[in-house]
Amino acid sequence: MSIKTQVKDLSVRIYQKFLSQPSVQQMLEDKIQDTTQRLPDLPNLGQPYFSHSQDDKAVSERDDIVFISSRFRSGSTLLWNIFRQTGSCTSYYEPFNERRWFNREVRGERVDNTHRGVNDYWTEFDGMDDLDPFYNEDWIRSRLLMMENAWDPQMNRFIEELVVRAPKRPVLQFNRIDFRLPWLRKHYPNAKFLHLYRHPRDQWCSFLTDESLMNSRDVETTYRDAFYLDVWCEDLARHYPVLDKRHTPHPYQRFYYLWKLSYLFGKKYCDHSVSFEAINERPKEELEAMFKVIGLTDAPVEDLSKIIQAPPKDRWKKYADDQWFAEHEMECERNLNTLLGESS
Repeated sequence: MSIKTQVKDLSVRIYQKFLSQPSVQQMLEDKIQDTTQRLPDLPNLGQPYFSHSQDDKAVSERDDIVFISSRFRSGSTLLWNIFRQTGSCTSYYEPFNERRWFNREVRGERVDNTHRGVNDYWTEFDGMDDLDPFYNEDWIRSRLLMMENAWDPQMNRFIEELVVRAPKRPVLQFNRIDFRLPWLRKHYPNAKFLHLYRHPRDQWCSFLTDESLMNSRDVETTYRDAFYLDVWCEDLARHYPVLDKRHTPHPYQRFYYLWKLSYLFGKKYCDHSVSFEAINERPKEELEAMFKVIGLTDAPVEDLSKIIQAPPKDRWKKYADDQWFAEHEMECERNLNTLLGESS
């Protein structure tokens, strides 16, 4: 055993002994109790001396804002591009993306070649270099769950800036708000929320950057994270323990848990849910239904339908058979039933 390993083991044992002290445990318990106390139901009543201007509520009360919530590799770029081509919307692509589309020096020129018909992601952000002070890159990896009473005025300001600067109807397409939908709905109660999802098996295959390396036999040891799976699971595991790699070592199971929880949030908090497969199979009908929900009456549906180029179906069958997927998914569903309660 190397000296480095011995020092590390000794440090761990000393730290564990420190934590086992009754006084330390009591201090930690007190801290936990202090931070988990339920606050009283205390609405902010008007004070009797003078009233404040309500102008700051103007943005949040707008009813023309559209939020699109989806997971990575779910067809979200296609949906964003459809809104981009409507002629009546300012369609913002992944505003929280770490490439900072508003910053010419950071964003680069690279475009994913799987995003058909897309030449850039940033035209709508041009001229907004001054947004940099409002942006926080931690949004891509931490505090991914935000319930109604979460506190992040910087995030709210950043979104508001995009809304008020949009020359047309603002549409904001996110891959990082599915677990923040409760917070967004509270802050933008009159906005419309659209939820896009994709078959988890096909989405998983699109998720993998090298299927030959991360094949179904070896993926538990060869998985390489490319679309924030490990990052998201690490942050959300404190709320949903099934995402913890210690409990769920298999990456497809962690992927499936994340997919299913995201799906449940989308169904609960969005005004309209649509699958990527439905848009590909029935483009005109699905676009019309979606536009009806958000009150977009002048969209050229026929022309927009032509943007859609359906990828091959059932790609997952080349990756593994139904039994491989089903066994993982059924185990996940059993654990979710324990964690969340069985549905009727």
